[in-house]
Amino acid sequence: MKRLFRLARGFGAARTICVALLAALVLLRIADPYPLMELRLQTFDLYQAIRPRTPAEKPVAIVDIDEKSLRAIGQWPWPRTKLADLVNRLTQLGAEVIAFDIIFPEPDRMSPKLAAETFRGLDETTREKLSALPSNDEVLADAMRHSRVVLGESALQSATPLGEPGPPMGIATMGGDPKPFLLSYPGLLHSIPILEHAAAGRGLVTIRNERDGIVRRVPLIMNVRGKILPAQAFEILRVATGASTILIRSSPAGVDSVAIPGFRVPTDSNGQLWIHFAPHDPSLYMSAADVLSGRASPEAIKGKLVLVGTSAIGLVDIKTTPIDAAEPGVEVQAQVLESMLSGAMLSSPDYATSLELVAAVLIGIGIIALAPALSPLVLLAFGVLIAAALVGTSWYEFAHERLLIDFTFPLFSSALIYLTLMFGNYVSEQSQRRRIRSAFGQYLSPTLVEQLAQSPEKLVLGGEERTMTIMFSDVRGFTTISESYKRDPQGLTSLMNRFLTPLTNAIIDRKGTIDKYMGDAIMAFWNAPLNDASHEVNACAAALDMLARLDALNRDREDEARKSGTTFIPIHVGVGINTGSCVVGNMGSDLRFDYSVLGDSVNLASRLEGQCKTYGLPIVIGSATARAAKDNFAMLEIDYITVKGKKEPEVVYAILGREDVERSDRFRRLREINMRVLACYRSRDWAGALAAIEEGRVADTDARFAAWFDLYVERIQAFRVTAPPDDWDGVYALQTK
Repeated sequence: MKRLFRLARGFGAARTICVALLAALVLLRIADPYPLMELRLQTFDLYQAIRPRTPAEKPVAIVDIDEKSLRAIGQWPWPRTKLADLVNRLTQLGAEVIAFDIIFPEPDRMSPKLAAETFRGLDETTREKLSALPSNDEVLADAMRHSRVVLGESALQSATPLGEPGPPMGIATMGGDPKPFLLSYPGLLHSIPILEHAAAGRGLVTIRNERDGIVRRVPLIMNVRGKILPAQAFEILRVATGASTILIRSSPAGVDSVAIPGFRVPTDSNGQLWIHFAPHDPSLYMSAADVLSGRASPEAIKGKLVLVGTSAIGLVDIKTTPIDAAEPGVEVQAQVLESMLSGAMLSSPDYATSLELVAAVLIGIGIIALAPALSPLVLLAFGVLIAAALVGTSWYEFAHERLLIDFTFPLFSSALIYLTLMFGNYVSEQSQRRRIRSAFGQYLSPTLVEQLAQSPEKLVLGGEERTMTIMFSDVRGFTTISESYKRDPQGLTSLMNRFLTPLTNAIIDRKGTIDKYMGDAIMAFWNAPLNDASHEVNACAAALDMLARLDALNRDREDEARKSGTTFIPIHVGVGINTGSCVVGNMGSDLRFDYSVLGDSVNLASRLEGQCKTYGLPIVIGSATARAAKDNFAMLEIDYITVKGKKEPEVVYAILGREDVERSDRFRRLREINMRVLACYRSRDWAGALAAIEEGRVADTDARFAAWFDLYVERIQAFRVTAPPDDWDGVYALQTK
């Protein structure tokens, strides 16, 4: 035992686990639970969707009891005499075999004798004449005797009290009794005896969906009431060829094939045929009304196997196939017939499961053996090559040999083994990192130790250029607040932590990265180190969240001040946001560096934060940020400026709220006044601008815009004294940071 333990330890814990996992996966495939089967079936569905069957010929026609037929002839069920006319007409047109995808389990209530018993006030002479006429069922049976008609039957999940069906069928078996392998049903719904005895054949129209509701296989033979009965499609072939017996070949593993002279159809072990579906073909259909009226083309009927079914609303039997969400059941029968006649049948060979297991074991062993010796890149390339080989082989067998060979299990098992090995390596690396933290934690800062443990190769100077959104926030009047705590420095520290924490959480909750704290100020950025496609929107949302959380904090502090009898000084912040190209990475010296961001866009964000007090507005953003986030927030253009130390002008905006604010009547009034002020101001219409400002003061608008109105009044008064130059384009050069 100790020797085995030492061998396992030398082999590696992860590899030992993978060997055990491979054995468990082999047992899982043998058990073949439904999720595994479902994955396999979905793969085969995808193959059919990519490459459906393309019929070379059309040996089947469908006579459709459609809406047109119901309008012309009347509601269903029709008198059996009308169906007799249909049989006679199809026989005259040269139909090879006529098959009803319809069951007639009861006598026709419209037969003359039954009608005579039903009618009231009928004189005795007329009643006797009607009773002497042949029944509608006899008329249909006579028409069937002069043709080759196959009637439909349906297997039922519950036993039925109906009598025995028509004459026994010729069934021969070879290789053992197939009944234990067949789909079994205790009940049978069949037509009345007079029709069944007149028919050339009877076949089951039962189609059982898979668990997901999709039809992929159709049973060619079934065990019903302890008797082997053929499916209608195969019975049509038997009648068409004149064969008297159906031969079933079996083996200890199940059914192998179903055959008649000239046709041998391979099946799965349960006697089911895998259908290779063709797309829905409207040309197969012709209206029953057209056949009865003589409008149907003889070429569409002559020599064809004719299926009589329905697509009328309320009568239609809809099936879902791998390539059609809704297909009439009668067309599924037609697809089965076409597949058998053309030889374009799918099959899942007996060796398929063994082949899948062998492939899974060999690939799994290869991964376990090679993984420690190969680099991750080479191992990934090896995996891609194996996956391509599996998929390619499976597709080739389907497309060229019509064999269903599953690649999903070998691919799934190898991927699971690969991931297990990778997880084992991850656990090993984590253990090594813990040892590094323990060894160096006393000598290096926790931040550097973590970087060393996670990615030592990243501890170098340098950065990358990318588009980012930068935020600066600062507390307004912090000096006044600090002075109130000059005898309580611990209280000031506690207050800073108290307001920096919710502001920080607001940034982090919106995917932001905190760059640094500068006293009461915060610098943050978005779209690094992780990509964020909505970094502009997230930054603006974070700014609004910061204001909301600060309002909540101020309310709590006001309550505390009132209870303690101290002076309450509210905390207000200004937030500047800008978007642009920056360099982000490890900045500093060889001895010390931080992950930070640099660039002109960073400087502009800082300048915009400084202008919050100029405009009296809490959030000021640059034009690039505004363009990306305009549909998500209530924002207004507030100025066209050049900041100190920069010559290129910038249109700046203020954010006043989210979409609910943007939809409010109050904001719409403010936006209209704001646009008029700026338009008049930039066109030198000082009187118009002042009039708009006065209207804004009087109207019910956002009180935060009072300082902005004052600012423009001050500028206009200055321009009235000293007019701007002739080439002035509305840009205002700020004199302060």
